[in-house]
Amino acid sequence: MKIDRLIGILSILLQQEQVTAPYLAERFEVSRRTINRDIDALCRAGIPVATRQGRDGGISIMEGYRIDRTLLTSSELQSILSGLRSLDSVSGTNRYAQLMDKLAAGSSEVMAAGEYLLIDLSSWYRESLAPKIEMLRAAIEGRQSVSFDYISPKGESGRVVEPYYLIFQWANWYVWGWCRERKDFRMFKLNRLSGLVLNEDRFQRREVPLPDLSAEKIFPAGLQAKIRFTPDCLWRIIEEFGRDSFVEEPDGNLLFTFGFADKDHLITWLLTFGDRAELLEPEGLRRQIAGIGQALAEKYEEG
Repeated sequence: MKIDRLIGILSILLQQEQVTAPYLAERFEVSRRTINRDIDALCRAGIPVATRQGRDGGISIMEGYRIDRTLLTSSELQSILSGLRSLDSVSGTNRYAQLMDKLAAGSSEVMAAGEYLLIDLSSWYRESLAPKIEMLRAAIEGRQSVSFDYISPKGESGRVVEPYYLIFQWANWYVWGWCRERKDFRMFKLNRLSGLVLNEDRFQRREVPLPDLSAEKIFPAGLQAKIRFTPDCLWRIIEEFGRDSFVEEPDGNLLFTFGFADKDHLITWLLTFGDRAELLEPEGLRRQIAGIGQALAEKYEEG
């Protein structure tokens, strides 16, 4: 697109003393005539671009305009470029890499030093996730509603949503938008939706409240649990909940105390530890887990 090319040319001119039209034409894969038209467009937009003919000629921005070349330091630009690079890990395109090249054009210092921070936002579901993200991007930019089937703990239902934000949080991707069925703003986990369709209708933008992404809001600790783990569970407890979630007992066992959103979440998580974990509180849940264990034993004995 022309606007992308103009931004790219301006970025290069801000970072290099002088460039030639053939260099820009090769860089953006267009003709020299197109570059000349772009330079004229920049001049009409009020950017003081100067051109010099001859052996040492070229294109540059007038020196007075370039005293403050950028409001970003090299370190700040490196952070921006790392973030842009990471978005290609889930988009399935190289759109952000191209934008990164435009921003970093002519700055060898940034490109050389910017490789120490690598961010990959992809997941196990990358192949199915990337098309969803791209379709939702198009829906948000075009203000088009989307339809999909959504699976929640309460079952599966069809939804029509006016999307406003794509959110990466808690190692997962979500879409935040107005749900026409619930007549309220809702957040949907992309891995749980299927049959995503971009509808033809366009919606009027609403006053959009930002979602409350605090852990207390999304995962309210309605159930306090006390669990004793064997010492070999140390690495996992630290990885998932941190060192402040437990105390080490004299025999080496770990006494873990934490709040969970509900008993189903707690039981499912606890069973992944097998016999290396013992639920101490709440007492009522101990009996329920004992019942699950007995049912599992009977099922596998029958098998």
